[in-house]
Amino acid sequence: MQVSAWSIVRVVGDDVYGEDPTVNLLESEAAKAIGKEAALFVPSGTMGNQLAIGLQTRPGEELVCVEQSHLKNSETGAGGALWGIQFRTVPGLGGEITPDQVRSLAAARGPYRPRVGLLAWENTHNHSGGTVVDLGLMEQTSAVAKAQGWAVHLDGARIFNAAVASGRSAGEYAAVADTVGFCFSKGLGAPVGSVLCGTEELVKQARFLRRRLGGGMRQAGVLAAPARVALASWERLADDHLLAARMAKSLADRFPDAVELESVQTNMVLLHQRGVSFPLLRLVDECRGSRILLAPPSGGRLRLVTHRDVDAADVDRLLGIVDRLGT
Repeated sequence: MQVSAWSIVRVVGDDVYGEDPTVNLLESEAAKAIGKEAALFVPSGTMGNQLAIGLQTRPGEELVCVEQSHLKNSETGAGGALWGIQFRTVPGLGGEITPDQVRSLAAARGPYRPRVGLLAWENTHNHSGGTVVDLGLMEQTSAVAKAQGWAVHLDGARIFNAAVASGRSAGEYAAVADTVGFCFSKGLGAPVGSVLCGTEELVKQARFLRRRLGGGMRQAGVLAAPARVALASWERLADDHLLAARMAKSLADRFPDAVELESVQTNMVLLHQRGVSFPLLRLVDECRGSRILLAPPSGGRLRLVTHRDVDAADVDRLLGIVDRLGT
């Protein structure tokens, strides 16, 4: 990472009291980047999502999301444990929720049914391999949800990947939601940190809830500085997308049934066990020996992700291991 002079932390302060200048700059820049009034720096995307739920639901209410949603499946049951909410899921290919699905849920309301408090999007959609949810669909569905009195949250952990891939701005995606979270880590490349954005009033309330959850990080400027570098260079995500597409094509040439090229829209490639002549777990073990780290396969597929710490030489090394195992 090339470090510029402004990213060096010379002065720190107590962020719990809003006194860390680097954190304050980061929050201002993050809010501006997606067109929201204010932002709150948090340790993780999960905390950002949970703050959004806590702000916009009441115990016993339902949160509507797709079945394979990160905040339902990958946040250790926090929605129910922390806020007492229930999940009302809909089948959603690629993270899509349609206006008709929302209308159907709204029509089923009755005196014995829980109320819906929140509709939650995820864009890009992790489980589908980083696919981009269509902005027009998000606008239409969110309008129907808001007409029912529901709040809308966007888990935009990779919102800038969606923007780069679609040619639309991050602000256009953020405009559909009352609250938006995104990560400075992952593709953007900072070591740690996420942000929750919304109105001044919602962020003020979120700051209070962050403290309740133990998210007050005191002299957090040392974390905010690399996050500022990461945010300032978000356009470089296009390079990750190109590298992922190249990796996907190379793997598909070797294993035509193992890669769905149409699903490779951003920086993720899903390699399915079907059609691969060796166990995917063996590939994980062999790659670790060559200093390429992969999470174990899940559900019969392996997720390969490109980011600012991965280059073409790394992909070539992975393909070399694939060829060696396949012989």
